[in-house]
Amino acid sequence: MMINRILNTESNWGSLSARLTLGIVLFPHGAQKMLGLFGGYGFEGTIDVFTNQMHLPWIVAFAVIMIEFFGSIFLILGFASRLWSLAIVGLFTGIVFTTHLEHGFFMNWYGNQAGEGYEYALLIIGIAVAVLINGSGKYALDSQLVKLLNR
Repeated sequence: MMINRILNTESNWGSLSARLTLGIVLFPHGAQKMLGLFGGYGFEGTIDVFTNQMHLPWIVAFAVIMIEFFGSIFLILGFASRLWSLAIVGLFTGIVFTTHLEHGFFMNWYGNQAGEGYEYALLIIGIAVAVLINGSGKYALDSQLVKLLNR
């Protein structure tokens, strides 16, 4: 079954580490956009910024919020990690080409650039690709679902 191929994973520590790192690092960004936590604008404010200031289509703005918020939570839980990782790779590839590429590689550590470079996004993409390839690892809901499906 296709669902088994998506959810099946080696129960290893490396995949667990990559999945949790990605989910934990991405969660505050998603929580800013969805809930207004950590100094964010919340859902409506983020939609407004993305559509009116950045001129993104509303569906792209909506997808960014959903991927960062729900993707991070489901990665932490280990649910459908490969699918969420694929979405994150697509999202951050788009972010690199639309927002960060013009500012070079490095993040704006010293506040002397007009924007942020793409090094953070590249790290996110690399970790997401590792999860995409290897699956959720240990202590994942995916593993439990595969056991239930194979009964």
